[in-house]
Amino acid sequence: MTNQNDSFIDEVTEEVRRDRLYFYLRRYGWIAVLVVLVLVGGAAWTEWQASRERAAAEALGDEILAALQANESADRALALDGVQADGGARAVAVMLQAAEAQQAGETEAAVAALQSVASDGDVPALYRDLAALKALMAGADIIPAEERRAGLEALAAPGSAFALLAAEQLALLDLAEGDTDAALARLQAIAEDAAAGQGLRERVQGLIVALGGEIAPEDAADAASPEGEAAAPAE
Repeated sequence: MTNQNDSFIDEVTEEVRRDRLYFYLRRYGWIAVLVVLVLVGGAAWTEWQASRERAAAEALGDEILAALQANESADRALALDGVQADGGARAVAVMLQAAEAQQAGETEAAVAALQSVASDGDVPALYRDLAALKALMAGADIIPAEERRAGLEALAAPGSAFALLAAEQLALLDLAEGDTDAALARLQAIAEDAAAGQGLRERVQGLIVALGGEIAPEDAADAASPEGEAAAPAE
């Protein structure tokens, strides 16, 4: 009798649990379904976005390559001017356009294009600084020396991505103004900077020697090393 009662109680308890489960499923099951839909939908959206970005990047690359197929530099610059892009992609397209314009003898147009990138807040800082440096280099004959010096000094500040290249340009500006001592001091500092690449170091060492300066023994050893000899033809 006791076993029958226990069995009956177990059956009733199981039935109650089943009824509660169905009740919770009917009441809250939509939440689980919604979570699944959100997860699946989010994954699909992410994949769609990635696919869209890839397609846009490929289309932009094709447009730039097509523009570069023109025979004349002026025509390539004109074609690149029509490329529509934003952010870093726009910066790359404009810098290519400026290079073609400069090659075609349109220095003012090249400098203006580069300066437009340098002042564009939507462009990443790295591209803005590179465009500013290129503008100051390309505009050596049309930008006042004082303005060039101020721009280069800003780019040569510690922590700047192009500090050493800007310092090199400042040294050349010092030379153009007849200040050989200042130029040598800048060049020596570049040569001794551990962040200087082999090509840059070799350039400034050549200038130091040409100006009658002396190269530090360790720098001379670096220039004569097999790595330096191997890197030299690539410049």
